[in-house]
Formats: sequence, C-alpha cells, structure tokens
Amino acid sequence: MNILFITFFLSLAGIIIIIGRKLSLIKSGDVMVTTEQPHPFVPDFEKIKEITFKHTKKYGYVALFVIVKTYLQSSNFFKKKMGETKNYIKKLLVKKQKEGGEIEKQEVNKFLKMVSDYKHKIRHIKRRIHEEENMK
Repeated sequence: MNILFITFFLSLAGIIIIIGRKLSLIKSGDVMVTTEQPHPFVPDFEKIKEITFKHTKKYGYVALFVIVKTYLQSSNFFKKKMGETKNYIKKLLVKKQKEGGEIEKQEVNKFLKMVSDYKHKIRHIKRRIHEEENMK
C-alpha cells in the first residue's frame, strides 16, 4: 500500500514539474501557442459545420426541385391518361349503341321501385286534395 502512495505522489510531482516548465517557456515567449488539432486526420469542427450547412442547402434545393418537377409531370401524365380513357369509353359506348340499339339497363331494386311507386301515389293524392280545396 505504501508503494502505491509513493508512486502516485512521484507521478503527481512529475506532472506538476512538466506543466510548470511549459508555463515558464510560454511566459518567456520561446514557445508559440497554437490551436491546431492534435491529430492530422481530425478536421476543424467549424469547417465541418460550414461545409455541412452549405451542402444541406444545396441538396435541399435540388431535392425540392426534383419533388416539384415529378409532381407536375405525374399530374400532367394522369390528366392525359384520364382524358384518353374517357374518350375511349365514350367511343365504346357509341359503338355499342350503334351495333345493338340500346345499352342494356339493369333491373331496378324491388324495394326502391316500391318506394318510388308509393311516393307517386302520395303525390297524386295530395294533388287531388289541393284541387278539391280550391274548388270549394
């Protein structure tokens, strides 16, 4: 245990001496203080930040341009296709009418037919009542 304390204090004293020498050299002006990175492969943080913002803006504008361009092209494409399909369907309907006379109509739902007949009867009864009231 005593050996560990002795080595700890000796290393602490060595570190203090090294720092003291460096400070005395700096005060006398023999050593220039530089703020360079300790390792050559580690770039400056400010440069990284500046380059990142510059490229982000550049690629952001490019991405926005591509998105707007594809939106306009796709909407134009769908408009053309919609018009073409509409014209194609109209031509088919006209052709079918010329060939077969009329297009087959589907049967009306029985319930809906019954309801519409009932409405017609009610309207007819209302008209009669109004006519009789106006006569009197």
